[in-house]
Amino acid sequence: MARQPTLEFWYEFASAYSYLAASRIEAAAQEAGVAVRWRPFLLGPLFASQGWTTSPFNLYPAKGRNMWRDMERCAASQGLPPVTKPDPFPQNSLNAVRVAVYGQDQDWLVPFSKAVFATSYAGGKSIAEPAAVIAILDSLGLDGTQVLKAAALDANKTKLRVAIEEARSRGIYGAPTFLADDGELFWGNDRLEQALAWAAGDRPPGLR
Repeated sequence: MARQPTLEFWYEFASAYSYLAASRIEAAAQEAGVAVRWRPFLLGPLFASQGWTTSPFNLYPAKGRNMWRDMERCAASQGLPPVTKPDPFPQNSLNAVRVAVYGQDQDWLVPFSKAVFATSYAGGKSIAEPAAVIAILDSLGLDGTQVLKAAALDANKTKLRVAIEEARSRGIYGAPTFLADDGELFWGNDRLEQALAWAAGDRPPGLR
């Protein structure tokens, strides 16, 4: 029996378009016959290496204004609640990302990730403070306090640093990013379908 192709989904909780991708990738991947590997990471260090101190949507106001309008359109078309712009944007996602990295091999990673995104972009609430992350974990039936403590241990911090360096080494520069088994990289929520098709072996003529 042939192995099911896999698409890596690299996402950041501070990334607005990662929210949209996280909300639809499972259904789209199932339809395409592709497995998804969720890969949480931090964008900040990658932005810093490019000389950016904040999101490019803040650095370029016209781009930012259009992005938020685009978010409204996309959320409506996906049947999601109206988008709320986090204040401040981008949010400090360190605690939430540490927890996601800690839970990378756990069955609660995907529900937790979706809940963090929904809290930020649908609920308009902060995800930065430890108490906010604990509340999300508790709502999933986990011991939020203990999970957050474990996520803050040096071993898990090292895992996060390794993930960031892996992202850098594989050419990732933004989120969401999708990587096929052969390393082909697709960036942006609007490239999800192309990424899934590529992963499934359906590729444009002349591109192999």
